[in-house]
This record gives sequence, C-alpha cells and structure tokens, in this order.
Amino acid sequence: MSTLLAADTRQPGQADFLPLYGTDYVEFYVGNAKQAAHYYKSAFGFQSLAYAGPETGVKDRVSYVVRQNKLTFVFTTALRTGHPVADHVYLHGDGVKVLALRVDDAAAAWHETTKRGGKSYMEPARLTDKYGEVGLSGIYTYGETVHLFVERDQYAGAFLPGFREWKTGYNPPSTGLRYVDHAVGNVGWNQMNPWVKFYEEVMGFRNILSFDDSDISTEYSALMSKVMSNGNGYVKFPINEPAEGKKKSQVEEYLEFYNGEGVQHVALATDDIVRTVTQLRDRGVEFLQVPPSYYKDLISRVGAIEEDISPLAELGILVDRDDEGYLLQIFSKPVEDRPTLFFEIIQRKGAKSFGKGNFKALFEAIEREQSARGNL
Repeated sequence: MSTLLAADTRQPGQADFLPLYGTDYVEFYVGNAKQAAHYYKSAFGFQSLAYAGPETGVKDRVSYVVRQNKLTFVFTTALRTGHPVADHVYLHGDGVKVLALRVDDAAAAWHETTKRGGKSYMEPARLTDKYGEVGLSGIYTYGETVHLFVERDQYAGAFLPGFREWKTGYNPPSTGLRYVDHAVGNVGWNQMNPWVKFYEEVMGFRNILSFDDSDISTEYSALMSKVMSNGNGYVKFPINEPAEGKKKSQVEEYLEFYNGEGVQHVALATDDIVRTVTQLRDRGVEFLQVPPSYYKDLISRVGAIEEDISPLAELGILVDRDDEGYLLQIFSKPVEDRPTLFFEIIQRKGAKSFGKGNFKALFEAIEREQSARGNL
C-alpha cells in the first residue's frame, strides 16, 4: 500500500549539497524541430523564444525554443544522419532527452554529483556572449536521459549563448500552463529501487511517496512507483517500474516502443484547469476519458470542491484529495506516433500527492487505448 514518508530526512542545519530551484527547461530530441515547435505553439499555447542552427554557427543540428510562463521547451533535430541526435530519434522516436535544472553553481553541482557516483554527461563549461555568461554541466540518469545543471543568474539573453532571439508573427495566446510540476520516468523490471538509490545518494533527493501494485493495478496490469523529491520540493521525479499482471502494463508498452527507459510524461501546472483543458481540447489535444460513472459519487469520495462537476465531467478531469487539500488532473493521449510520451495537466489546491484515488479509473482508460492499439 502507499506510504507517505517523512518530509525531510536531513538533520537541522545540515546543508543541501545540491540546491535546485526548479526545472530550467525540457529538451526533446525530435525528427523535425520546426514542425514540433509549431505544434506546441498551436496546440499548447507556447510562444517563440530562441533559435540555434547553421545561421548561428551551429552546423550539425537545429534547435527551436518556445516558452509559456515559466515553462521552456527546446526541440532539437540533427541535420545529417550518423549524428547522436538522429540516432536517438531513430531508436526512441521523439522524446525527452534533457531535464535541465536551475542551480546557483553548475560546476559545484557536477562535482558534488559525480563524486557520489553520477556518470558525467557534460563537464562544467562557461558559455559567453554579449548578454553575459551561463554555466552548464550535466549527468546521466535512467536510460539516455540527462540532467543538465544550468547557472544563469549572470545572463540576460533570450535563452543561452549560441542562440538568437526567434521572432515570429504567429504566437497563439497562452493556454494558462505555468511550470513543470513533476516529470515521471519509466524504468525496467526491478530497476526502480536502484534509481531511487541513485537519486538519494547522487542528488540528495528523498523518497516522499511509494505505491505498490495493490495501489496501481487493474484486473489486467499493474506497476509500482516511488516519488523522489529534492530538499526544497521544487523538483519531483516519480519513478515507475512494471509489476506482474495478467496482461502487458502501460510501462511495459512504453519500454517496448521507446526501446528502453525514459521520461513517460511531464506534468504541467495550471491555475485554472477547466479553462486550460478546454483550450487545449479546442486546439486539438486529445485526452484520456473516464466513464461518466466516475462523477456520480465524486463528492462523497473526495469531499466538497469549489468547481462545478458538470464541466469536469464534460472534459474528463479527475479529482483526488489528501490531508493537505485536493487536486484536479487529466492526462493526454500520447503526443507521438509511438505510444510513449504524454502530458498531465494538474491544478493543485493544497494537495501534495499524485492522485492515488484516480489510479484505477486512469489505468482502465489507458488499457482501453492499449487494447485499441493491440498492445494490451
């Protein structure tokens, strides 16, 4: 059964060796960065921010950067075959490569994590241009996913040195998405606990919530999950692994089509989920749907909420409560051709949990999609 663990295991006065200040950006390796950027602008309400490519001196790849409030997405494509980005896309399809984290000192972050066993992706470097200086470094996490440490308090440019401002006449209005609430990784059989240990020992995170297959299961499939959080709670990474079931679980399907471990979904926060999801739906984003029966006894299950039930039911928005308050959440269908990456839209009204009460309804909705694909 699920267990809510202690808020912090450090002793009073014990320093956080890796202070993090949230997600700086998420970078996707994709087959066509220009079209991906256009999709996220049109469907999700991002605006043009920055560009790097041959015109800026980068000869082997292009990157388009879009932003919405505190959310920054980067889409990168290789210009030729035989490039690491092209190889990544060939193996995994479009997906998340980099979860970049804001730090005060990128060099210190690299030294602290690598000396604790982190595998280096990028040694500390200083990038400069006329707008100032940025510090970067990075380590690998599960699969080929990377955590970049970004130090940018001395930089006033659009994004990073090597990028130029990207101005376009087409910038759709925001849909109200604000920041990354959490990002979920799928790992292989019996790999959850080793990666929990990695986040604890290498990055100083703590396990704040655990779910086993009695919490996250249906008649056909199951998985296990542990939520890792940094010291101040700004960065949360739930980690999923498969559990034994009668049929193939969503994590097994992901691992098969992604050809390995990686980011399953990114949860995006909003202050008005009804407005945000209505706009996303109207712009073409497809969401998982739960049966109307889910809403019949909603208030008796979760208690009084401020929202009207009818728009929640129309949109398929789920509700759950913990000791701190309640949350509203909904999950998109996969946004790629492969059944891999998807997005969660979440609005927290005090709740600090992750929607345990919705697991069964959500997973049955996912299984209906898996069955339609012939992958259950």
